[in-house]
Parts: sequence; structure tokens; C-alpha cells
Amino acid sequence: MSIKNRMIRIIRSVHRARSKATVLAATAPSRLPGSDLQIGDLVFIRVNARPFLEVASATNSWTNHVGVVVDNCGDDPLIAESTFPFARTTSLTHFLGRSEHGRCAVARLIVPLNDTHHRALKTAVVHRLGTFYDTGFNIRSRRQFCSRFVREVIDEATNIQLGEVETFATLLRHNAEPNLAFWQLWYFGRIPWKRWTVTPASLLRSPYVRVIFDS
Repeated sequence: MSIKNRMIRIIRSVHRARSKATVLAATAPSRLPGSDLQIGDLVFIRVNARPFLEVASATNSWTNHVGVVVDNCGDDPLIAESTFPFARTTSLTHFLGRSEHGRCAVARLIVPLNDTHHRALKTAVVHRLGTFYDTGFNIRSRRQFCSRFVREVIDEATNIQLGEVETFATLLRHNAEPNLAFWQLWYFGRIPWKRWTVTPASLLRSPYVRVIFDS
């Protein structure tokens, strides 16, 4: 499969997921007031697009996408995220509206953040906005993907490293029934077993955060 064809498949998959946003938003949890969120909170959702569903399956988790709260003024905070085609900010309402059945979870750093942390986090986000999405999930790429984006922003602002950086070999070894056929297709017949990556699931399982909301 050519890069062009793969990108077309991603775009179509994302558009199908976004076409359900209105319906999903109606089922989104009503007990997640924006005023309760703090800058630096991690918001996890489940995007209903094939590549991301395979990420969830590969990591034995329900979640496959994560963003970070970058502004909590008002009732609809801004979420910074690395998404296709590039890193951006979006409102909490629209972010949750993309999640399958409105499922979401919020995790907060166990170490309280102060104003200095908040300013550093916003600066780290701004420096990464507009960076194109990395469909290869390579933590050493010049591009970005969601869990790497959030991990780096938090690290730059707080010196706290969330999640586990691991190779594809280690990641898939933890899965009893990995869908190797999909990943072979995704990587043109050769899975990059030695490639280093980080996943939304590993951020959610980090000992440095605690879950404060789970729908």
C-alpha cells in the first residue's frame, strides 16, 4: 500500500468517526464539568477509527487517544492534542464528542502544579502546535502522535516522565492475540519491531497520575 493510499484511508476513517460527533456528543458524560478540570489534566478517549481501535487492542486497553488540558477558563476548557493531520487545540466538548459512546477518563498528576508549571506547559504546547501527525508512532520522529505529545509537554513543564517507552516487540509481546496482519499491512509488510514508542494506555497506567474521573 502506497503512502498516498494509506493517508486516504486514514482521512476517510477519521471523517467517518467525526460524522458521528453529534450523536456521540449527546451520549457524552454530563458529569464532567469543565470547571473541575485543571491545567495539566490528561483526558483519555476512544476514537472510533480503525488504526486507533487497533492501538487500543494492542495495548489491552479501551483508550486509544489522549490530550492535555491547556486552558480551563470558562465551562469548555481547551484540550491540546496531537491528532491527524497536525497538533492543535480543541474544546473539551468537541474532544469528548469524538469518543465512542462518549467514553472518557481524566487523570491528574499526583504532584500539584503551580503557575510556573502552567506557563511552562502552555509554552511547550505552543511550540508543538502545527506539527504533523506521525502515522508510524515513532517516538524519535520529527512528527508527533498523541501520547508522545502529552508525555513531552508534561515532561518539559514538570520534569515528570509519564508512560513507558518501549519497543514494538515488547508492546506486542504483552498482548495474547496481537493483530499482526493489520500491523504488517500498516507497515508495508515489515513491522518495525525495534522502534520505540509510547501509548495512551501506558500514560493512563503511570504511577505519577491518579484517575479522578472515569465514565
